Amino acid sequence: MKEIDEITGDVLDVALRLHRELGPGLLESVYETLLARRLQSFGYDVVSQQLISAEFEGARFEAAFRADLLVDGRLLIEVKSVERLLPVHSKQLLTYLRLMKQPVGLLINFGGETLKEGIRRVVNEYRPSAPLPSFPRLRVNEPSSGV
Repeated sequence: MKEIDEITGDVLDVALRLHRELGPGLLESVYETLLARRLQSFGYDVVSQQLISAEFEGARFEAAFRADLLVDGRLLIEVKSVERLLPVHSKQLLTYLRLMKQPVGLLINFGGETLKEGIRRVVNEYRPSAPLPSFPRLRVNEPSSGV
């Protein structure tokens, strides 16, 4: 089983290639489908539109949310195709991570001119296997180390 950081690297590589080939402006569903297919061709188990249930005050809400992609049962990916990411997009992914008790997610926005500005790595009480400086620009909810 691959380390989560290795999976993340593979996903980002595939996403960058897709954006370079297709450019911005397509529907999220197109990017999501192609990203899933390419990751599957690399041997990853990919679930599209993963149902997420929620529980609050004793009430259970089955299939309350849908996460775009779940890779190898451990990496949640939320695909966007908007002009720019907003804080609510990262909060949405963090909510999904918490509900699914998953450590790491990627928010990938294919809508911008370049993909670099559209990538956010969101963590849910995750302890990285790589040293902190490896992905400093991709961390959303970890304290800054001044790097």
